Amino acid sequence: MTGYSMLLALSDSRLPTGGHVHSGGVEEAVTSGLVVDLATLAAFLRRRIRTTALVAASIAAAVHRGTLESAAGGTGDAETDARTPAPAARQASRAQGRGLVRLARRVWPSSDWGALGATPHLAVALGAVGAAGALDPEHTALSVVYTTMTGSATAAQRLLALDPGDVAALTFELAPLCEQTAAEAAAGLADLSDPLLDVLAQRHLDRERPLFAS
Repeated sequence: MTGYSMLLALSDSRLPTGGHVHSGGVEEAVTSGLVVDLATLAAFLRRRIRTTALVAASIAAAVHRGTLESAAGGTGDAETDARTPAPAARQASRAQGRGLVRLARRVWPSSDWGALGATPHLAVALGAVGAAGALDPEHTALSVVYTTMTGSATAAQRLLALDPGDVAALTFELAPLCEQTAAEAAAGLADLSDPLLDVLAQRHLDRERPLFAS
């Protein structure tokens, strides 16, 4: 499989890693009245790209290069925890990381996936997968940014009954921002968090009968 084919596969919403049950905070944003239509969804996605996606992509690229360790309890995990203040967001990250490693074991059975531990952070797992799949670190970063955006966009489409064509057009509109953010992430570790997204993640955990896990 070529690098571009691998990038497309990692960005495919059908990838069975459990990401479809996570909204990236958009469910709580909808419930709180922060995201009510396409315009407010666009603002939410831009914010998520420039914060959560930037940080996760920078960690994934660093793990891919070997700058951060992918092993359980290593620098990759530690740096991700330090940049993920909300316990609920950490939990969601590790749940998706576990799902990705489960798939990676089948695709690259000769790699030592056990070293990542049972529940690696998603960004750490994606960095290891990017290296195993012979992607460029820049492509690994782009896959993280893109799927961070599309996961929330698809969830909002379902929650608000938005026109799928409108949501698809929005993701095309945000593509240059995704590429810019991925390039920035590949250049070095990002040190930031978003208090609003952290609050939404934590508040979602306390809700009764949510549609999404996060």
